[in-house]
Amino acid sequence: MAEEGQGRGGRVAQRGSGRGNDFQRQQQALRRAQEQRARQAERERKAAETASKRQERERKAAYQEQQAEQARVRTIGVEHEVEQLGQLLRDALVGDPPTSFERRRRTHTPRALDERPWSRPEPSPRWEEFAPPEPGGLAAVLGLGRKRYEAEVAEARVRFGEAQDRHRRAEEKRLATLERKRAEHRRAEAQALEEVATFNAKLDEEREAYRAGEPAAVEAHLGAVLDASVYPVGFPHEHRIAFRPATGDVLVEIHLPPEAIVPTARGYRYVKNRDEMTVLPRPEKERKEIYASVLAQVALRTVHEVLTSDPDRIVNGVILNGHVRTVDRATGQEVSPCLVTLSASREQFGKLRLSQVDPAQCLRGLNALVSPNPYDLEPIRPIVEFDLSKYRLMDSMDVVAGLDGRPVLVKLTPTEFEHLIRQLFEAIGMEAWNTQASKDEGVDAVAVSKDPVFNGECIIQAKRYSKLVGVESVQALAGVVEHKRAAKGVLITTSWFGRASHDFARQHGRLQLIEGPELKYLIKEHLGKDVIPGPVPPKRRPSR
Repeated sequence: MAEEGQGRGGRVAQRGSGRGNDFQRQQQALRRAQEQRARQAERERKAAETASKRQERERKAAYQEQQAEQARVRTIGVEHEVEQLGQLLRDALVGDPPTSFERRRRTHTPRALDERPWSRPEPSPRWEEFAPPEPGGLAAVLGLGRKRYEAEVAEARVRFGEAQDRHRRAEEKRLATLERKRAEHRRAEAQALEEVATFNAKLDEEREAYRAGEPAAVEAHLGAVLDASVYPVGFPHEHRIAFRPATGDVLVEIHLPPEAIVPTARGYRYVKNRDEMTVLPRPEKERKEIYASVLAQVALRTVHEVLTSDPDRIVNGVILNGHVRTVDRATGQEVSPCLVTLSASREQFGKLRLSQVDPAQCLRGLNALVSPNPYDLEPIRPIVEFDLSKYRLMDSMDVVAGLDGRPVLVKLTPTEFEHLIRQLFEAIGMEAWNTQASKDEGVDAVAVSKDPVFNGECIIQAKRYSKLVGVESVQALAGVVEHKRAAKGVLITTSWFGRASHDFARQHGRLQLIEGPELKYLIKEHLGKDVIPGPVPPKRRPSR
């Protein structure tokens, strides 16, 4: 019995031990599963971290490549700008002149009227779309519903008639609209044709006036030529033109681009380790050379366009002043210094092979005056002043106060004319005095400029002439200027000078000739008087 009890107790202990082992195995399996999940989660975390780092590297590499590409694009843009600046003159040598009388003519190209919105009528209403269905089957045989059918037919006929009325009105409106559109189109075409004919007739008149050498026509045509000249973005398109029919010279004043037209950057580079775009600066010497070349090209190009756009050879030569509108770095005031001035005859300019020249050397060959430091806006004095409007205006008095209506200057007495000229210089902003008639040595007035650039004595001679002023008068003034050691000599006339006089004045360098039209302009500008200088110079036959 004892043995039997011991057997039962042993089996119970074994069963208890087995249950303990099962629990342990379960716990171990659970821990292994947890460890496996943890390892899987760690692997996934590392994989995600690796993918994130890879994505960050790819994003950073793409960003750096984008920045580097932007640097390359900006560099190409700067190189293109500089390339354009180097081809300003060559661009003008390719193809036809910017404009001509023939190219300015307009043509009318008839436009057909699009009638599609009104060309198709709406479909007419059909009775079949309104008619009620007839009774069928046994009802039709027995005549049942006949009255109701006839009532429906009567109603349908009313609706059908109303639809026909609406269709008729719509058709009448469509046809009226179509006819109105056609009439409007005919009127528009006739007006456009008339405008073209009027423009071309006016252009023909300008063409004849141009052939006759009338200043207004010559100036208008050459102004259109310079307006049509295409320059890169940032170039000004302002100019003034004056034509001297007595000599065939055209005085052109243009505005040059500022020094900022030359890019200060030579290129751009992206620095990865600093993540910044750096500018590769253009050396100052190179900027100055490019700017000087730009000014020379613009000056030569302007003269070229004027002469090549003159098919009748009305223009014998071009006098050009190139100013730049900028701000004085010392005073902060707006200034317009002259940086280039030249005088070239058609014959002289025609000998140039502009496609082969160095622009700066070509200007020197033309004896042009160029600012020694154009990049620093160092001004020069123009060969011929276009006008003197930069000086302040002063009140008029004496002779000016007695000028009524449109006085003819040649009808003034010599003394009145000399005093008028003195007052003109005073109104321009100079201190001026008339000389005594018996001791003037050919000097009618003396003026002293308040302009610090000029800063010298100006000898003035006034010629109240009705005919050509001979070159001997210009030569005599040169002698007085040298004898008096004056800074400048001005010879003013109500008439005109010959080409020899203008050539002599240009060669002398300190002489300025003012003819009747310019005198009229100055008196109008500074004294507020509309005057008639004197006789119109004779028509000059264009040289062939």
